[in-house]
Amino acid sequence: MHPQPRPGMNHLAHRKECEFCFRILAVLILGISLAGCGNTSPSAESGNNNPAARSEGKPVDEATAGSVIGTIRFDGVIPQMKAINMIDVPNCAKMHSAPVLPETVAPGDNGTLQNVIVYLQGDFSAYSFPQNNTAAKVKQEGCLYSPHVTAVMVGDPLEVVNADSVTHNINAISRFHQGWNETQLPGSAPIVRHFTREEIPMIVKCTMHPWMRFYVAVLDHPYFQVTGKDGQFALRNVPPGSYQLTTWHEAFGTKTQTIIIQPKQEQVVSITYTGKEHP
Repeated sequence: MHPQPRPGMNHLAHRKECEFCFRILAVLILGISLAGCGNTSPSAESGNNNPAARSEGKPVDEATAGSVIGTIRFDGVIPQMKAINMIDVPNCAKMHSAPVLPETVAPGDNGTLQNVIVYLQGDFSAYSFPQNNTAAKVKQEGCLYSPHVTAVMVGDPLEVVNADSVTHNINAISRFHQGWNETQLPGSAPIVRHFTREEIPMIVKCTMHPWMRFYVAVLDHPYFQVTGKDGQFALRNVPPGSYQLTTWHEAFGTKTQTIIIQPKQEQVVSITYTGKEHP
């Protein structure tokens, strides 16, 4: 209902009074809306409030727990990689005595494959897992990230260090709003991030040097490992049960197989990539 003018007020004065009131109301509504907007700072997006590890549930019974160990093999042709051109960044180029190749496909020793994330998928909701306060460290050195692939549990810290004499800009891309975009000057403090939910994997780039990237997997349990030069993995202290043993590789994608772990059983598994797989 339109408000009526007060006694003795003409219609022109009444209309101006209404317009003033509506302006005040609009300002108040805008202020409330802005106050309700989410914080998009890097700390808020990446869950940098150090969330606790899963504390509900019972500890895994080591007397009945089993394990799965194995090797990731590569039976195929290693794709040819084009050397990285660092001519525009002489401070980094001079740190390398030989051409630097991307780590997209990194063969290991004796026909194995590096940089494969190996992890279990299953129901671990009945168990609690302690938090690891030792950070997974990624170093920027020679305008490269090392390691190229890493993994952490939800709530555990990831630490990014700039050991170069040049500035980097770390841009973590997340499907679940766990990313951040932050410049890191030479000699500055490490960037530390924690994550609040599982994501396999996140890609992290340097927007100033486009060849620089690494991957981080975030899992809600401790049953994961990234393969090194020997291509091996060992997932221990696993509660008996049925699980999906899953592997992920940057160039060759995901493989999955069902395993059943019996009490005190150690399963030995070999998984082979042929180079014909696609992400």
